Amino acid sequence: MAKTIVVKQIGSPIRRPADQRQTLIGLGLNKMHKTRELEDTPSVRGMVNKIPHLVEIVEERG
Repeated sequence: MAKTIVVKQIGSPIRRPADQRQTLIGLGLNKMHKTRELEDTPSVRGMVNKIPHLVEIVEERG
């Protein structure tokens, strides 16, 4: 079974640079308090680390 992480959006993309908004969309997040379960890959971790003020890792599974 592949490792997954649950990511939750905790910050608003309003008045943020366009690349940060696009990173949120790339993660599948676009509304406050929305959660997504994503594969734990280096690319996903890099996206989460790029916007730590907008998202938080709720849970790591696997």
